[in-house]
Formats: sequence, C-alpha cells, structure tokens
Amino acid sequence: MFPMIADLGELRAARALVEAVRAELGAPAVEIGIMVEVPSAALMADVLAPEVDFFSIGTNDLTQYTLAMDRMHPTLATHADGLHPAVLRLIASTVQVAHAAGKWVGICGDLGADAIAVPILVGLGVDELSISVPTIPIVKAQIRALSLAQCQERASQALACATAAEVRAGEMEE
Repeated sequence: MFPMIADLGELRAARALVEAVRAELGAPAVEIGIMVEVPSAALMADVLAPEVDFFSIGTNDLTQYTLAMDRMHPTLATHADGLHPAVLRLIASTVQVAHAAGKWVGICGDLGADAIAVPILVGLGVDELSISVPTIPIVKAQIRALSLAQCQERASQALACATAAEVRAGEMEE
C-alpha cells in the first residue's frame, strides 16, 4: 500500500518499482493499494481505481489536508475534525467510485473508532475499519446494534450538515 499518492503518475511510478523488484525475484503478483490521504487522491479516485486493488482512507491526514489545519497545532488541532462534512463528502465519493470499479475501501485513522463516526462510515459504504485492538469489542458491539438502513440514514444526515459540530450533534442545517 502506497502512502501520500496525489496523482496517477506517482502511482504508476511506485507500481513500476514494485513490478521491477517482483520480476527480479520471480515473486507472484501482489495486491497494490493506496492511502487516500490527500484531497487530490479522493477527487481523482475514478482515475486511480482501475490501477489499484483497494483504497485505504487515512482519515487523520485527509482531514488535516482538506481543512488546512495542522492536527498537531495546539490551537488548531481541536478544529481538525474528521466528521467535517467536506471530509465525509470526500470519503463518500471515494467509496462510490471504488465500489463502482469493484474495489474495497478501508478506513485507517482515529475516525474508525469514533463512536459517532462508525455508523456514518458504515452508512457511506466503507468496507473495513482499521482500529486499535482495545477498541475492537466496542466497535463490533456498536455495529451489531445498528441496521444498515439506520447507518445509511445517519450518513445522509451527516452529509447534509454544514459543520463537524452539527454532525456530532446529529443536527442538520435548516
């Protein structure tokens, strides 16, 4: 899986390196995926999808770069929220394009274990959540208690919000 891919040229260059090493070793083909961590990758997912086997959305970096807020900055960090509707729209778009191309999409980053985000991510169609071991039972129990229809409704509501605070409050813009 390649991180920080911004465009097709970068992906092709990285893939060529893997292919050269694979051929040199006589190794079998390997699945190739990318981290969707920069907005350009999310916006170009339709171009990238035919050349990857999967996408993993790095929500921490995607949030930081989408909102132009350093998530480590003492003042700005609290505003860099992965539930911002702009970030959710990039995730939704990536999932739609990936699924149309027959590719799966995972989530990597803090958002995958966020209790408010989990039903939204499931409702957006995310296929996999990469979370820390201690959070697995909590997230599994949460998902088991929800229907897909509930998650899809919550995702739809979240996409209609204007701010991350509205998404977290479960409110929609009037």
